[in-house]
Amino acid sequence: MPKHGKNYRNATEGTDSYGLTVENAVKLAVEKAYAKFDETVDVAINLGVDPKYSDQMIRGAVTLPNGLGKSVKVACFCSGEKEAEAKAAGADFVGGDDLVEKVKEGWLEFDKAIATPDMMAKVGLIGRVLGPRGLMPNAKTGTVTFDITKAVTEVKAGRVEFKVDKAGVLHAPIGKVSFGAEKLLQNLKSLLDTVNKLKPTSSKGTYMKAVAVATTMGPGFRVDPLAAKKYVES
Repeated sequence: MPKHGKNYRNATEGTDSYGLTVENAVKLAVEKAYAKFDETVDVAINLGVDPKYSDQMIRGAVTLPNGLGKSVKVACFCSGEKEAEAKAAGADFVGGDDLVEKVKEGWLEFDKAIATPDMMAKVGLIGRVLGPRGLMPNAKTGTVTFDITKAVTEVKAGRVEFKVDKAGVLHAPIGKVSFGAEKLLQNLKSLLDTVNKLKPTSSKGTYMKAVAVATTMGPGFRVDPLAAKKYVES
């Protein structure tokens, strides 16, 4: 069993980290952050789904009201008039065949990728490069679209993509410690609302089985499932 450092142990000492309300979990995560850098606040949600069934593969995206507190470099795969639209919207890298070839050669200096539907056959050729890095454009997350302006604007504003893993757990960032609890709660509410709306009809029993909030270096604070349910319904 791994041993935690002194700072981590101090952060958990005398603190109840289980069965919390959503508000207290976020508040404690912020108060107990101890790193010398502005830590990211992450949320883990254990969902009552079985991802091996396609209709229970929860995947989507949400634009957080307070963003993520970091600059996002966007690459846009498009051609013709859409290139000018992408540049005007603020995309950092824009191109068609030339951009695909650049990625083939190993260039990956961007955080998010957007593509128009007509470019996907060519983008698919670099799927083995983009996919494992979570950079492959996908219609379900709004990154395969002809509405380039909307897509680029949302990604730049703090759009978060999420997908459950094989164990049915979803991980997503909701901002930085410096945001403070109030803004982080606003972001978390948007995330939870979006995930809740994606509940498949085939999912039985408790949908949000567990929710935990943690900073990059800090301990996790677990929300009581009933508290999470009430928070989403409020």
